[in-house]
Amino acid sequence: MTRAAQPHVAAEDGAVRLAAPVPADAALVTRGLTVSYGEKPAVFSVDATFPGRAMSAIIGPNGAGKSTLLKAALGVIPRLSGDVFVFGQPLEQARHRIAYVPQRASVDWDFPTTVMDVVQMGLYRQAGLLGRLSGAMAEKARDCLRRVGMADFGHRQIGQLSGGQQQRVFLARALAQDADLYLLDEPFAGVDAATERAIVDVLKLLKADGKAVIAVHHDLSTVRGYFDHVFLINVRRIAEGPVASAFTTENLRATYGGRLAATHLDQLAVVAEGA
Repeated sequence: MTRAAQPHVAAEDGAVRLAAPVPADAALVTRGLTVSYGEKPAVFSVDATFPGRAMSAIIGPNGAGKSTLLKAALGVIPRLSGDVFVFGQPLEQARHRIAYVPQRASVDWDFPTTVMDVVQMGLYRQAGLLGRLSGAMAEKARDCLRRVGMADFGHRQIGQLSGGQQQRVFLARALAQDADLYLLDEPFAGVDAATERAIVDVLKLLKADGKAVIAVHHDLSTVRGYFDHVFLINVRRIAEGPVASAFTTENLRATYGGRLAATHLDQLAVVAEGA
């Protein structure tokens, strides 16, 4: 075990203690991760372990810190404290192994660029920011579009696409990066049913190819069908683990409190526990 895999975290009493060792085969690990907007923490002292070769969901109520956790783990927003490890390495050493699909609402869809241009952005790490994309790279971009069902849209301006088509294009850009870890921020928000099924199929193929997928997810009714692992958060870590053991009535109540009807919680738990 290397030193980098044994992070130190500050406890609530101010003491600094050795955190749990970081499994080298885990796709993403956070230890003592805290992010604050002003005086109020959005994510507080979160320990999380997301397995490799699996599809994981981050779930919780609005304002629970789901997207914040994902962005802080990626380094998009600064951490107040804590450590992040990707496949056993500090984030800074393994960032090249990550692909990120942001929320659609965070993208300027009026920007004058084409679908093909967006997908080729995923190849810049290979070509260099000022490098010229080779014919092979252009073909790779076209192949990524084919994988998400967007092969005929390469010359469209991204603002001319539907919400579901836009999400497919950003998934194609992530595929072009040939990453080992895919982070997606609410990939199914505002998309049609056909797009959701297409995205799930692509993500499951990534998992079958040995990749890890972590998604912020809001539809509790599909957690059991889509994911292997679940992380429940409400500013703090509530629970995590395989869906069969962690997606329970008790954990959902602890996460959502009174925000979900008791009957709905019971139905969700029956699906999770009885499947």
